[in-house]
Amino acid sequence: MEQMGFFARLLRNSITAALGVAMTTATMAQSSGGGPLSLFDNFFTGSVSPGNRAAPAAPPRSATAQNQPTPAPSSAPLPWSGEDGASGHPLMTAAAIREAAANFDNCVAAMWPDAARRGISQQSFQRFTAGLEPDLRIMDLMDSQPEFTKAVWEYLDILVNDNRLARGREILAQFRPQFDAVEKAYGVDRYIIASIWGIESNYSTQMGDRSVLNSTATLACVGRRQKYFKDEFLVTLEILHHGDLRPEQMRGSWAGAFGPTQFMPTAFKRYAVDADGDGRRDVVDNPYDLIASTANNLKKDGWQPGATWGYEVALPRDFNYLLADRAKAMTLAQWDHMGVRRAGGQPFPNPAEKAYLLAPAGAEGPGFLMLQNFRVIMKYNPAEAYALAIGHFADRLRGGAPFVQPWPRQERVLSRSERLELQQLLAQRGYYRGTPDGQFGGETRQALRSFQASIGAPADGFATGDVLERLRGR
Repeated sequence: MEQMGFFARLLRNSITAALGVAMTTATMAQSSGGGPLSLFDNFFTGSVSPGNRAAPAAPPRSATAQNQPTPAPSSAPLPWSGEDGASGHPLMTAAAIREAAANFDNCVAAMWPDAARRGISQQSFQRFTAGLEPDLRIMDLMDSQPEFTKAVWEYLDILVNDNRLARGREILAQFRPQFDAVEKAYGVDRYIIASIWGIESNYSTQMGDRSVLNSTATLACVGRRQKYFKDEFLVTLEILHHGDLRPEQMRGSWAGAFGPTQFMPTAFKRYAVDADGDGRRDVVDNPYDLIASTANNLKKDGWQPGATWGYEVALPRDFNYLLADRAKAMTLAQWDHMGVRRAGGQPFPNPAEKAYLLAPAGAEGPGFLMLQNFRVIMKYNPAEAYALAIGHFADRLRGGAPFVQPWPRQERVLSRSERLELQQLLAQRGYYRGTPDGQFGGETRQALRSFQASIGAPADGFATGDVLERLRGR
């Protein structure tokens, strides 16, 4: 059909455009179910694990599993380091990886009975598994732990930029009939779909170039997440056997996410639709199928038609930041009663809606009240910063303004070793009882709040260089 091959043409025509940031297509692993592999997992957690719809995974989606740009297709692939993985998992030792790699062919062949039970013919199994080889470089990507991360405002600057917004508006105009039909059928905001497309793959210019077959086969037979990836590999074979996609179309991240909105194979199986009735669910080269499938994903995850994702808010002085907790949702009327106001002064349209408070930069940055649709975006990718970028990008595509309040750009983001030191110092003072690992979850933020309160600082749980210096006693 005429639309087929659109994304290939788009890639050729757009490759010289200003991309804003080289997104790691391997990235976006998720730590707890949800959306496709993308940019944010590594940016904000400093770790890697597959996502989209990735499995509830061990800590590290984002996919993002590395802070390095994806090499161009013509680049020679980097070799495996030959070192033990940083996770310390017994299956990620160099010896275990070598042993599993030596047994790779037997491992793949042993999956034939499972493939047959899924209706895959022996001919298809032999055809699609012929020539597969373990890509051990993936082991480094799976266990990478970057020393430095970026602040949320730095990534919003990168992702929500003028070039990307301009291309998004072109996409919305070019495929207006498809967006019209999908919005009517699924009730999902077109600007959110266009935002996911833009942030996941920079409008199809950065989708990854690893074979999904080869990547998922490698991960099904080598490393610490074989059970999860065995299902991804077998579903990849199902997709190819049914003829929805061809092997050359299924190229993507190291974890197997593919296409402009980065579907994992199992997510494709659950959510992909044949929107134009041509008999194939093509989320790679068919824009109608892509838009409808992404909308179907969001709808099935609980998208509320006609509702927004959340509101930027200003918090009162001496606000209790213990309330900034995803588990502490209240009605907008209740938040308003506590002095939480929309930035810009507008009233809340529906005071009865429930929302939770997010303060991603602590007391010195803007706050956000997050509604049901924000939680849905987080099912696509469980990083709050990712969902914030998606929601804000969609608002800007709709014609909305930038955030009203400034970010604390003077604050320095702590390196992983500094985060580890901060946890150790909090533990020494009796505030933190977890195992220091350099990753900040709820327990670390609570410990930070307690320490901040003890020194008379805003107890916002936001780790800064100043907090670390105070812990050091300087």
